[in-house]
Amino acid sequence: RSSLYRRPFVESYEETPMLVAVLTYVGYGILTIFGYLRDFLRHWKIERCHIAREREEQKDFVPLYQDFENFYTRNLYMRIRDNWNRPVCSVPGPRMDLKQRVSHDYNWTFEYTDQVIRDVINLGSYNYLGFAENTGPCTDAVAKVTLQYGVGVASTRQEMGNLDKHEVLEELTASFLGVEAAMAFGMGFATNSMNIPALVGKGCLILSDELNHVSLVLGARLSGATIRVFKHNNMQNLEKLLREAIVHGQPRTHRPWKKILIVVEGIYSMEGSIVRLPEVIALKKRYRAYVYLDEAHSIGALGSRGRGVVDYFGLDPCDVDVMMGTFTKSFGAAGGYIAGKRELIEYLRTHSHSVVYATSMSPPVVEQIIASMKCIMGEDGTTVGQERIRQLAENTVYFRKRLREMGFTVYGNQDSPVIPMMLYMPSKIGAFGREMLKRNIGVVVVGFPATPIIESRVRFCISAAHTKHLLDKALSVISEVGDLLQLKYSRHRLQPSPMRPLDDSVYEDVVD
Repeated sequence: RSSLYRRPFVESYEETPMLVAVLTYVGYGILTIFGYLRDFLRHWKIERCHIAREREEQKDFVPLYQDFENFYTRNLYMRIRDNWNRPVCSVPGPRMDLKQRVSHDYNWTFEYTDQVIRDVINLGSYNYLGFAENTGPCTDAVAKVTLQYGVGVASTRQEMGNLDKHEVLEELTASFLGVEAAMAFGMGFATNSMNIPALVGKGCLILSDELNHVSLVLGARLSGATIRVFKHNNMQNLEKLLREAIVHGQPRTHRPWKKILIVVEGIYSMEGSIVRLPEVIALKKRYRAYVYLDEAHSIGALGSRGRGVVDYFGLDPCDVDVMMGTFTKSFGAAGGYIAGKRELIEYLRTHSHSVVYATSMSPPVVEQIIASMKCIMGEDGTTVGQERIRQLAENTVYFRKRLREMGFTVYGNQDSPVIPMMLYMPSKIGAFGREMLKRNIGVVVVGFPATPIIESRVRFCISAAHTKHLLDKALSVISEVGDLLQLKYSRHRLQPSPMRPLDDSVYEDVVD
């Protein structure tokens, strides 16, 4: 299988230390016990309950609010709720401003103060190429289009909402991806959830990676197709399921499946891993299946030309049957796209709910995508796009390498700008987020149920807009907080290499 790869494919997933795993389970156990105690006090009106619940006269009705399902929200999430939904009051670039808020009832409600936390280093936004900005050529182009077209479209594409800008965007996207045609949608989540049901249905089989995004999971469930899940990036397990599907066919009738669709992502947003696309395509060809590739995080962020995971592996875009991606990350805009053969796109124009019923994309958003995409392609007459792609790659390798040298446990592929660093214990989720913000660094912390119960983490998203000075400052603070909270769990610490300017050779220092 290594012959399918033109470059080293290096990913690391260090096993959770046994003592840390035990202490993590104990932590959740203690929180659960105290949760039941507090629920008992709430039941007898000793402690006030702020959560939504049925009124007393409705207690014999079918429950509107599932009490047990809210247990986690009431007793665990509320303790660290202040780490999420922080109001940003500036451009979410490499630095940002946050509006300060306080809670007087243990995070059930918040009050905003008149103070602003300024110049917070932003390590959480998906601003991979730095196009989330309020100055520069892209912003100027957006302002001009806003004055010409306005903001709202007030119609669907099939009716009065098909602008010339939409046509330009779709032609440019197809050219950018190297395929016959493309179609744009106003929401990235709906691009998956509303288009998968248009492509497969009853009598079809979906083979889905176990770590696929919830939009892909929802789309698969809405389709009515049979869903089988394979282990994350495990090609042996995928081939086993493909072979069984071919041999046994549909349950009970044993008729052949109408379609077999393999659904994968380019970069997995919680693991920082990159799909083994060369092997997926080889299996797809061998077993005559179809591939649906979600490039939400990889488009713009991977590949020497920023064309995503297909470009990263040097593959032919025509080998991917359905190419999906979003404009919300690398392009600093909103929405998503589906690209592929012209027949596929023409079919979706009449069968996709996102086309028939959804309002068209706003013209300023469309122009932001066009301007940033032309910049990446070099069609604006500059090399700014290529410089940003190169800077992102260098920043990614440098940041990952430094974290591992410090002794942190870092997950994912060496070239992925999504960098998960393990926290493990529930108490450290909130503590890390708060301590980092005290030192003027904004991060995204993630815990159960978004991750496995013993694999809570902080997820850093690196940007081309981050300077080496900013990254070094952030790394210094991360190391300080890591020592404070005892987060340096790794038993495979990298040995620091001599400091030198960032260049292409930084890749040579990174080994698994």
